[in-house]
Amino acid sequence: MVALVWLNGLLSLCLAVYALSALLHVVLYLLHRRDPPAPPEVPWEALPTVTVQIPVYNEVHVVERAIHAAAALDYPRERLQVLVLDDSDDETTAVAQACAGGYRARGFDISVLRRADRSGYKAGALAHALPHSKGEFIAIFDADFQPQPDFLLRTIPHLLARPELGFVQARWAFLNPDYSLLTRAQALAFDGYFVIEQTARSRAGLMLIFNGSAGVWRRACIEDAGGWQCDTLCEDLDLAFRAQAAGWRPLYLPDVAVPSELPPQIAAFKLQQARWAQGAAQSLRKLAPRLLRSKHLRWWQKGLGLIYLASYMAHPVALILIVLALPMLLLPHSPHWIVGGVLGLLYLGPPLIYLLAQQRLYRRGWLRLWPLPLLVLLGIGIAWSLSLIHISEPTRLLSISYAVFCLK
Repeated sequence: MVALVWLNGLLSLCLAVYALSALLHVVLYLLHRRDPPAPPEVPWEALPTVTVQIPVYNEVHVVERAIHAAAALDYPRERLQVLVLDDSDDETTAVAQACAGGYRARGFDISVLRRADRSGYKAGALAHALPHSKGEFIAIFDADFQPQPDFLLRTIPHLLARPELGFVQARWAFLNPDYSLLTRAQALAFDGYFVIEQTARSRAGLMLIFNGSAGVWRRACIEDAGGWQCDTLCEDLDLAFRAQAAGWRPLYLPDVAVPSELPPQIAAFKLQQARWAQGAAQSLRKLAPRLLRSKHLRWWQKGLGLIYLASYMAHPVALILIVLALPMLLLPHSPHWIVGGVLGLLYLGPPLIYLLAQQRLYRRGWLRLWPLPLLVLLGIGIAWSLSLIHISEPTRLLSISYAVFCLK
C-alpha cells in the first residue's frame, strides 16, 4: 500500500510539472505581450535571394493553390525561387508541372523537383532540395498553407537585422475552423498554442519550436546544425532544437498569420497527433544529451525544453492515475484529496491559455470557448493510442537517465 501511495504521488508530481508549465506560459505571455519586435526597414534593392520550398505528396486538390500563393509573394522576382518538392505518385505531379510551367513562361523561377524515391519522407525531400536552392534564406510552406503576399517582407528583414537568428516562425491561422465541431475544438487548442505559448517562449528567451511550415530558415543555420535528418518523425522540432543548442536564436511573429487547413476527419486528426507524439518521444531520446551538454543554453532553457519534448507523456501518466484513483480512495487516510486539490489549481493553466488566445484574436473571445468540453473529450479519446506510442518509445525517465549517463 505504501508503494501505491508513492507511485500515485510520483505520477501526480509529473503531471503537476506539466500543468505548472502551462501556468508559466500564461504568466510569461502576460509579462511580454506588449513588447512585439518591430520589423526593420530594408530597401527593396537590398533584399536577398529567397527560396520558397513547398513539400508535396499527393496534394492534387491544393497544389495549384500553393503555387499561386508562392508566385503572388510581394518580392523582387529575380531574387525569388520557388521549388515544389514533389514526392507524389498520383496526378499531383502533372498538375504541379503544368502550373509551374505556366509561371516559368511568364518569367518566374518556379520548378518541380522530383526524387527517385521517398526515402526520409518530408525530411528527405527538404534535404534533397537544399543543394538545388539558390537562396540565402529558405521559406517553407506545406501545400495547404496560403501565405499572404507580404509574408517575406515581414519576416526577411528580421533575419537581415539580426545575424544570430536561425529561423523565424509565423503563426498558423485556419481556413476551416467553423467546418465542424472537430475543427472548432482543434482551432481552440491551436490558437492557445500559437497565440500564447509560442509568443511566451519567444519573448522570454525559451527554446522555440519550428512548426514545419510558415517559417523562414537561414540556410547557414540549417547547414551548421547538421541539416535535415530523417531519424525522427518531427524533423522540424529536431532541427530547431539542434540549431538552438548550437547557439542560433529563434524568433516568433504572432502578428504574421498564415492560413492553413485543419484535419476535418477524426482519423486524420488522430494520425496527426500520433505522428507528433511519436516524433516528440524520438526527439527526446535523441536530443536530451545534446541539450544538457549545450554551452549556449542556460539551465532553465534546457529544463523547459526537455519538459516540452516530454509533454505527450502527460497522456499515459493521466491514464495510470485514473486506474489508481479507486484503490487510492479505498486506502485509509489517503492523501488523494490534497493531491487533487493542488492539481486542480494547477490545471487552470490550459483553460487560461485558451481564454487569453480567444480574447487576443476576437472581440468577445470568451464566447468562443464553448468547444472546450469537446476538446477535453478528444484528449481523453486519444490518450490510450498516444500512450501505446510511448510504450514503444523510451519513457521520459529512461531518456533523461540515458542523457545523464552520457554526460558522465
